[in-house]
Amino acid sequence: MRTVLVTAVAGAVVAFLLGLLTFGVQATVHPHDVPLAVVAPPPIAERVARAGSAEIDVRVVSADEARNLLRDKEVYGVLEVAPGQATIRLNPAVNPSGTQVAQQVLTGIAQGAGLPVKVEATTPTAAERTAPLAASALLWVGGMIAGLLFVVLKGRRLRWLSAVTAAVLVTGSTVGLLAWWGVTFTAQALTFMLAVAVSFALLQAGLFKHLGIRAMGVLGILYLMAPAVAGQVPELLNPVYKAVLWSWTPFRFSTEGLRSLMYDGSISTEWWVFGGIALVGLVLLLAGKEAQADRADGIVDVGVDQADGLPSAERQHPA
Repeated sequence: MRTVLVTAVAGAVVAFLLGLLTFGVQATVHPHDVPLAVVAPPPIAERVARAGSAEIDVRVVSADEARNLLRDKEVYGVLEVAPGQATIRLNPAVNPSGTQVAQQVLTGIAQGAGLPVKVEATTPTAAERTAPLAASALLWVGGMIAGLLFVVLKGRRLRWLSAVTAAVLVTGSTVGLLAWWGVTFTAQALTFMLAVAVSFALLQAGLFKHLGIRAMGVLGILYLMAPAVAGQVPELLNPVYKAVLWSWTPFRFSTEGLRSLMYDGSISTEWWVFGGIALVGLVLLLAGKEAQADRADGIVDVGVDQADGLPSAERQHPA
């Protein structure tokens, strides 16, 4: 009876926590302080400034400043108002969910001023919008499966080589799959993907070395909860989720970095993040001893064999 109760409670607790860390992110989405920029003559600029709310943060700026903000991904969209015309400018390197919100809000502002709206932007295909997060998840899963099989097959030597080889092959298979979907990458984006794959695989291999198959308890949960937040716009997330999950998840850095590089952007922080992850993985691989494998039947091998002169099972007869 005790076992029945313990297992039932454990299942309920795990389901609650996973729901809280995954579906809860999407269930609590609500915009707040979404940054936008408007370039407009004084009368319209004043009206826009007065129309601000807790959901959006509208900055009235010059045309040059607005384009710099959009290029640096500090705003999700720009509305430029000229006599008889309003133009919305979007950056494809920005989170597509953010640009969608920006386009809706800025269109409403222009229509409120009685102006026709024109949108100037490179519109990513569905595959291009999906590719950054999909690639991040696949690179993680590929390294995780390789590390798990290394444990299951009782590998002992050259674990680091297994991790690096898996990273290269998983990167190749991911690029091939995305190319089949019609997504192409710059050389810098391909290099970044390989760096992400290597850092993921080294970290996972280090955890498997020290925890054995129990590392799946950590790596699996990270996979389940991180993609739910990595693809979200931070200004749409509940502040608690933004601070507790979005702020540190490596999936966020890989997704944003790859999206920028797909459109000939530049990144800096992301290189440092994955360099640090790779370093941690190497330290784990070089430090300490291998985790002791658990026997499937629960019997502990004490190292006694026939060389010790003890009778074997075949020589024993029932009385």
